[in-house]
Amino acid sequence: MNKRILRIPLALLLLLAGLLLRSHEVPSITLIILAYLIAGADVLYTAVRGVLAGQVFDENFLMSLATVGAIIIGEHAEAVAVMVFFQTGELFEHYALDKSRRAIVSAMDLLPERANLLKDDGQTQEVAPEDIKVGDRILVRPGERLPLDGVVLSGVSQLDTAALTGEALPREARTGDEVLSGCVNITGVLTIKVTKPFEQSTVSRILEMVETATDKKSRQESFITRFSAIYTPAVVILALLLAFVPPLFIPGAQLADWVYRALNFLVVSCPCALVISIPLAFFGGIGGASRAGILTKGSNYLEALAKADTFVFDKTGTLTRGRFTVSQVTAKGIPETELLRLAAHAETHSLHPIADAIKKAYGQPLNPAAVGEVQEMPGGGVYALVDGQTVLLGNARLMAQHGIKLEDAKDMLTTSHVALNGSYLGYIQVADTTKPCAQEALSRLRAQGIRKLVMLTGDNEQTGTKVARELGIDVVHAGLLPQDKVQKVEDMLEAPGRKGSLVFAGDGVNDAPVLARADVGFAMGAMGSDAAIEAADIVIMNDDPCKMASALAIAKKTVRIAKQNAVFAIGVKAGVLILSTLGLSTLWMAVFADVGVAVLAILNAMRALRVPPYCQTCAAPRV
Repeated sequence: MNKRILRIPLALLLLLAGLLLRSHEVPSITLIILAYLIAGADVLYTAVRGVLAGQVFDENFLMSLATVGAIIIGEHAEAVAVMVFFQTGELFEHYALDKSRRAIVSAMDLLPERANLLKDDGQTQEVAPEDIKVGDRILVRPGERLPLDGVVLSGVSQLDTAALTGEALPREARTGDEVLSGCVNITGVLTIKVTKPFEQSTVSRILEMVETATDKKSRQESFITRFSAIYTPAVVILALLLAFVPPLFIPGAQLADWVYRALNFLVVSCPCALVISIPLAFFGGIGGASRAGILTKGSNYLEALAKADTFVFDKTGTLTRGRFTVSQVTAKGIPETELLRLAAHAETHSLHPIADAIKKAYGQPLNPAAVGEVQEMPGGGVYALVDGQTVLLGNARLMAQHGIKLEDAKDMLTTSHVALNGSYLGYIQVADTTKPCAQEALSRLRAQGIRKLVMLTGDNEQTGTKVARELGIDVVHAGLLPQDKVQKVEDMLEAPGRKGSLVFAGDGVNDAPVLARADVGFAMGAMGSDAAIEAADIVIMNDDPCKMASALAIAKKTVRIAKQNAVFAIGVKAGVLILSTLGLSTLWMAVFADVGVAVLAILNAMRALRVPPYCQTCAAPRV
C-alpha cells in the first residue's frame, strides 16, 4: 500500500509534465508512457500472470486491455488517467479492508503470549498459556491480561472487560469470583485457579470464531462471486463485438471510433465495486459487532438476522439474571434446616442456578460421602441417595411421575418440591429477577420490526406468565422439557405464511438443540454453557439482552449498505454502458463509473464498522 501511495502522485506529476509539453511530441509521449508504466506496471504484470495461469478474466486484465487499447489508438493521457484512478480505487479498497480486518482480528490482542504460573514454593515461572493445566494457580499483576479462565483465590481488583464485552466500565473481581481470559487486570494482584484448559478458554473460543467468521458467506456475497465468474468473460466478448462488428455493417463507421467505445465499455463494466464493496460491508458489520462485544460466526447469520420477524427466548439466564435466592422454605413434619440439608446434598453435583441457590441457603459444608447415586432428570429435577435414603427434588411433574401428592405453592415463584423415600416433605421456593435492560431490549426489538416475541421455559406456568407479563412478551410456553422446546420451535418454523427468520436466544446446556435448529441462535456468552456457545450462531459476550437489539440493528444496517452498493453500482454502470455504446461517453466518464463508483461504495461500506454510542444503563450499543 505504501508503494501505491508513492506511485500515484509520481505518475500524476509525469502526466502533467507530459501534457505541458504537448508541443514537443516525443518528450510528451515519453513522459506519459513513463507515467503509465509507473502507475500500471503491477497491474500489467498481474494480468500477464493471470493469463499464463489460465485465470484471464479479472479486473487487472480488463484494465490492462482497456488502457493498452487506448494507447494504441493514441489516447495516451486517458490511459494514464484510467490506471491512476484504478490504483486510487485499489488504495481505498486496501485501506478499507485493512481497517475492517483490524476491527475483527483485534481480538488476537486478547491472547497473552505468557502466563505467570505460581509454583508451590511461592515463586512464579513464565510459561505459555497452552502449557497450564486445570487446577494450576496463576498470578496476574496490574496491567496484565488474564491468559485463562478461572476463579479468584485471593486478591481484589478492577477488570477491564471492554475487549470481550464492549463495556466501558470496569468490573470488580474478588475472592470466589469467576474471571474470563482476555480481560485486563487494572488495579490489584490476583491469584487465580485455572478452571478450563487453554483450548476451551474464552479467548480460544473467540479466536476460533473470529478466524472462521469470514468463511461463511452471505447469499449476496456468494451471488456476487458466481456473478463475476460469468459476467467478466461476457463483458470481454461484448466489447470485442462492439469494436469490430458495427464497422462491418454501418456505412462510414470508423474502426477507431468503435474501438474507443469498446474500451469505454470495458472500463465501465469492471465489477470492482460489486466484488469488493458487498463483501466489505459484511466484513465491516462483523468487525463493528465484535467491537461491541457481539461475536458473529459468519456473514450469512447477519443476513438471516436482518430478516428476522420472530424472537424466541429462554427465560432463565437470558431474560432473567439466573441468580436465584431461596425466598421460602416450607417443611412438613421436619425442621426446615433438615429439608435444606437433604435438598443441598441431592444437588451436590448440579451446576444449575437453582441448585446453587439451595446450597447457599443451606450454608453448611456438604458431605460428599453422604451422597450415593445421583441422576439428573432434565426439565424435572434430580434423584439422589442421601444417607442411603431416596431423595427426589424437583418440580410438580417429577413428583407426579413418582406418585407423590403435594401441596401447590401459592406464590408465582419457582418451586422445588422435596420427597424422602416416597413421602412428601415440603418445598423450597426460589426467586429470580429480570435483567435490568430486558424490557428495553424487547421494546427496541419491536421498534425494529420484530412481529412476535415468544418465551419458552421449563418453569411452571405461573412463573412464566409473571415474567412474560412484566416484559410484554406475546406468547409464553411453560413447563417445557428440552425436547419440548425443540418441538415448539419446529412448530413455529413450519407455521403457514411464515416469511421472516426465527431467532432463538438461550444460555443453558438444554438450549443447545434449539439454538442449532433456529434460523439464528443467540448464546449468552459470559455465563452461557459451552454447549450453547458452540451451537449458537451469534454470541453475546456480556449476557445483556440489549445487545440482541443492537445486533439486529447492526445486521439490518449491514444488509442495507450492501444493497445500496449493489443498486448504486449497477445503476451507474448501466447508464454509462448505454452511453458508451452510443458513443456519448469518454474514458473519463468510464473511469468514474468504475473507480469512482467503487470508491464511493467502499466508503459507504466502511460505515458498517462504526460502533454506536452505548446505553448508559447496560453499556449496550444503542444503534
